[in-house]
Amino acid sequence: MSSGNKPDFSNVQGGARSTEAERPDFSNVQGGVQSTERSIDPPEQTYTVVKGDSLSRIAKRFYDDANAWPAIFEANRDQLDDPDRIKPGQELKIPARG
Repeated sequence: MSSGNKPDFSNVQGGARSTEAERPDFSNVQGGVQSTERSIDPPEQTYTVVKGDSLSRIAKRFYDDANAWPAIFEANRDQLDDPDRIKPGQELKIPARG
């Protein structure tokens, strides 16, 4: 066999290319949910203090957790200076449990 009969591959270049289309870049996509429904907060409740009440007793009644009394105290700072000094007849705001 002579070398003249062999195919000449000296100018062949390597490389691969896909016929599949370029994939889109979703690296900057952010998720989120929005609703057109309005969120309606529950109306603020009030409670009139009676003899023997304490903020922890009121918290137990409204939140089923006596330790939640600071939420009631903070909501009523306009009329309470001391959480241990509430008086019968006072009308306290009871905030929604958050």
